[in-house]
Amino acid sequence: MPTNGSPAYVVGVGMTKFHKPLSKQWDYPDMAREAGAAALSDAGIPYNKVKAVVASYCYGEPTSGQRAVYELGLSGVPVFNVNNNCSSGSTALMLARRLVQSGVEDCVMALGFEKMEGGLSERYTDRTSPVGRHMDHMVSLGATPGVIQPSMNNMTSDVIKLFAYAAREYMQRYPGVTVEDLVDIAYKNRKHGLNNPYASLPKLPPKDVIRQKMMLCYPLTMGMTAPTADGSAAAAIVCSESFMKANKLQDKAVEIIAQHMVTDLPSSFEKSYIDLSGVGMARTAAERCYADSGLRPGDVDVLEVHDCFSSNELLMYEALQLALPGRGSDLIRNSSWRRNTNGGDVCVLNDRWVVNPSGGLESKGHPIGATGLAQCAELSWQLRGEAGKRQVDGARVAMQHNFGIGGAAVVTMYRKYGQQFSSKL
Repeated sequence: MPTNGSPAYVVGVGMTKFHKPLSKQWDYPDMAREAGAAALSDAGIPYNKVKAVVASYCYGEPTSGQRAVYELGLSGVPVFNVNNNCSSGSTALMLARRLVQSGVEDCVMALGFEKMEGGLSERYTDRTSPVGRHMDHMVSLGATPGVIQPSMNNMTSDVIKLFAYAAREYMQRYPGVTVEDLVDIAYKNRKHGLNNPYASLPKLPPKDVIRQKMMLCYPLTMGMTAPTADGSAAAAIVCSESFMKANKLQDKAVEIIAQHMVTDLPSSFEKSYIDLSGVGMARTAAERCYADSGLRPGDVDVLEVHDCFSSNELLMYEALQLALPGRGSDLIRNSSWRRNTNGGDVCVLNDRWVVNPSGGLESKGHPIGATGLAQCAELSWQLRGEAGKRQVDGARVAMQHNFGIGGAAVVTMYRKYGQQFSSKL
C-alpha cells in the first residue's frame, strides 16, 4: 500500500443527540462536555492524556473552542479553532490527524459543536462575503436573483438555489434521471435514520410527502433537505500507533488510511452549477484518497456522504466513483433492503455499497461544526461492529465526504486496525 505518512488512529468517538433548532435549552459548553466526555469514555482515557484540541464551529465568537473544552479540564493544552463552513468538523479531524502524523503530539481531540438560530446566516454584512463570488457566479450562469421564500434570508435561499440548479443541470444533461430518484434517496436516508438514536428526525415520511412537501426550488422539496440542527456536538480522539498500543486500544482503533481536502478549482467558476456546488472538489479529493490507499471504489463497504440535499448524494455517487457519469441513479434503482444480524434494515446500493446508514444529514440534521465528526463517529462504530441496527455486516473499509461552500471538500478513508488486504480490483 502506498505510504501516506505516519499512521493515525481514531480510538474514541462520541456525540450528542442532534436537536431541532431552539428545541433544547442548553449552550455550546454543555454540548461539548457531553460529546467530549463520551469520546474519552469510549477510548477509556482521561482528558489529561490529550495533548491538543482542534475545535470546529461556525456560529460563535473567537476562542469558543477554549470555553467549550474547559468543561473537560484546565490542562493548558493548545486549542486550535477552525471554521470551514459545513466541512468544519472534518477539517478539525484532518488537523488532528496531521498533528499526530507530524510527531508533535501523540493524542489529539477533534471537537465540533454548534448552537444555531435556525437557517444559515451571515453576521458581518459590512465586508466582502466569503461566498459572494460563488453566489454571484451562480446568478451569472442564469440563476434567478433574490430569495426563494419570503421567510428565508439571502444565505439560506442562495444555498438552496445552488444545489437546486446543480440538480436541474444534471437532470438536463442526463434526461433519464428523474425526481423519483431524489425521492428514493431521501426516503432511504429517512428510513435509515429510524435506527439512529442521535437523529433529530426519527420519523419516516411517505414518499408522497417527500415528493410534495413545500417545493423550495425545483426539483428540491423540504423532504429532500437536511435540516439545520442545534444543541449538537461530536468528538473524536486521534492518536499515534505507539500511544494506541501503550494504552491497549487496539480493539478500538480505526486507522485513517487516506484523507484529502480540496478547495475551489478553476472549474468551480466556469460554466457548471455542478462544479460550483463542489462536485469537482470531491472528485479530486476521492481520486487522491484512492491513490494514497491503493484501494478502489469496489473495496469500500460503507460511506457517509454530505447529503445536504438528496440531489447532492446522487452527485456524490459519481464524484466518489461508485458510478460512471450519468449512471448514479442506477445505484438507487438497483438497491435492496436487507436485514442485518442485529435485526435492522439497511439499503444496499447496486449489491455493493451502503450509503448514509446513520440516516445522513437528512435524518440526523446538520449542525455545521459537528457534522463531519458525527460522520467519523458513525463510520468508526460501523468498522468496530458497534452500530446496532444500523450495522453494515462485515464492513472493512469506510469512506467519508464532507463539503463546505466557500469552499472545501474533505474525503477520508478508514479501516479497522490490523486489517491487511489488497484491492479487489
